[in-house]
Order: sequence, then C-alpha cells, then structure tokens
Amino acid sequence: MAISPNMRGALFMSLSMAGFTFNDAIIKVLAGDLNIGQLMFLRGVIASVLIFLLARHRRALRPVRYLVDKWVALRVLGELGGTLTFLVGLARIPIAEASAILQALPLAVTMGAALFLGEPVGWRRWAAILAGFAGILIIVRPGFEGFSPYALMIVGTVIFATVRDISTRKVHPSIPSLFLSTVTAVAVALAGFVLIWPMGGWQPVSVPELGLISLAALLLLIGYQFIIMSLREGEISFVAPFRYTSLLWALLLGMLVFGEYPDVYMLAGSAIVIGSGLYTLYRERIKSTDKPASHAPPRHSP
Repeated sequence: MAISPNMRGALFMSLSMAGFTFNDAIIKVLAGDLNIGQLMFLRGVIASVLIFLLARHRRALRPVRYLVDKWVALRVLGELGGTLTFLVGLARIPIAEASAILQALPLAVTMGAALFLGEPVGWRRWAAILAGFAGILIIVRPGFEGFSPYALMIVGTVIFATVRDISTRKVHPSIPSLFLSTVTAVAVALAGFVLIWPMGGWQPVSVPELGLISLAALLLLIGYQFIIMSLREGEISFVAPFRYTSLLWALLLGMLVFGEYPDVYMLAGSAIVIGSGLYTLYRERIKSTDKPASHAPPRHSP
C-alpha cells in the first residue's frame, strides 16, 4: 500500500526531530569534559564540511557578495546566539526541560511574524500564545524552589531562534537554503573557536570523543535535511505537529541516559505549551481554508 505524501512528511519530520534530539544528547554528554566553545568549534567544522559538500553537489553555493545581505547577517546572528545559549543551558538542566521550553518556538515565531512582518493574528491565536508562555513560566518556575537560571538561557534560545526564523522569511528566494546552512555552520565554527579560551581553554580530545562529535554533526545534518524533505513532501498544517515528537525523544533519553525524571511542573507546563501550539496550528489551518482560491498562497514545487 502506497504511503501518502502527508504520512511521508510526518515520518520525515519525526526522523528530523530524532536527529536533533540525539545530537543534543551527545553534546550534553560531552559538555562534562569539553567546554562549549570547543564543542561549537569541532562540531561546526565537521558540519561545515558535510554541508559544503552537499551544497556543492546540489549547485547551491553562491558568491561571497551574498553575505552582505542584512537578512542573511541577521539570520546568522540569530543562529549564533541560539546555539550558544542552548548549549550553555543544555549542559546544566535536564534535556527534557530544555526541549520543553523550545516547544514555544512556533508560538514565538507566530508572535514575531505578527509584530514585525504584519501577518494577521486573531485574538484566539494571541490567547494561545499567551497560554503557551504561561506554560513556559510553569516549566521554568522563576523565583521558586527548583528554579535554575540556566533555564533562562533556553528562553534566550527561543528569542534568538525567532530572530533567525523571521529573518529567514525575509531572505531573497534566490539564495538557496543550503547556502544559508553552509554560511551558518561556518559562522558557528568560527564563533566557537573565538570562545574556546574565554570558556576554559583547549582540552585534549580523545578518539571516542571525536567520534561522538562527528556523529553529532552528522545527526545535525540529518535533522536539517529531513525537516526540509518533510515540509516539501506534506502539507505544513499536517506535518508541523510532529515537531513535538522531539519532546518524547528528550524525555526518553533523559531517563535512559542521564537518569533525569520529569516532575509534575514540567509535564503540566509542557502539556500547556504543546496544546497551545497545536491550537495555533489548527487556527492557521482554518484561516487558510477560509481564504478564497484567488487569494490562496501559491504552491511551490520542490
């Protein structure tokens, strides 16, 4: 029996989230021995080589002058800030907690698109966004016992990633995604190199550690490729909810690898955030189906 495009897209999205989350788990393991700058540098170098080879194979490379585009530069800055804050936070808080906070990203992007791109957002979606942020407060618990300031680093990740995603929407269509990914990977590697010494200096890297870093870089590339395949294969409104499978992977890895068990606050907050995100996707789907055919956005071929 043939698998529908939507089901293939959902499978690809789930595989993408697994790639990202397993990459996070590897980095969290290595952060006990290597500083964040060194991890950013080593993983970034390997990822840069892999993405560059793929971009060259697909003829996606462009001249250096494309780098002067302000939206490309803002996207790179957003990725740099998001990578740094996420790795610093991930090293100090449970992986499931970090993943749960990141689930607010679609809500933050919706809010950013409304505030800065003028995209229409009705009161129902605004209510869902506010509910989602309330869920984040339940997870982070500022001012209460169990609060970790490093959880705020992941909140910072959401802000930086929102800047990245909003900027990506403004990048000219003539600039391929793989070119953006190549530039970003190189920038992350260079930033990591600069941060090595302020963060404690270079530490010896064993062969097994280098193997794990290489695997993390490969998983990162797999995550990016499968998410692109997912969005090209299925309808966004159908495949987008499968982003939340990353939290399931994070919960499983947290318990099996790190011995981290979620408390009731994290589970309750996660349920609110995910519920808000799913409702926002539902409302977006309703709004899109209400548009007259003449005003519907064009479908782009892969």
